[in-house]
Amino acid sequence: MTRRDALIGVIEALHAEIAALKANDIDALERATTAKLSGIDAVAQAGNEPPTADVEALAREAHRLNETCRIYVNLMAANVRRRLQVLAGSPAQSYRPTGSAALA
Repeated sequence: MTRRDALIGVIEALHAEIAALKANDIDALERATTAKLSGIDAVAQAGNEPPTADVEALAREAHRLNETCRIYVNLMAANVRRRLQVLAGSPAQSYRPTGSAALA
């Protein structure tokens, strides 16, 4: 398998991961994450030749999709935290700036 093919597999797995996150489908999320990690291993084993422009573009796309997954997970975690605070009777914490802006 070439590095290009492996990156395409990672991108496909990331698309599946995003779809699973949107649908709250844990089984699909587990399958997609496993496929993504396997794809990353395949990219690492594909050799050390200098990346072509095509491979660099695929790597940037994979990075962008991975950041999208990270944002979804962070939003879901924030929603769970807020719900738990409400259930515990604690007031939900709103966003407060820190640093010098908070002192003004």
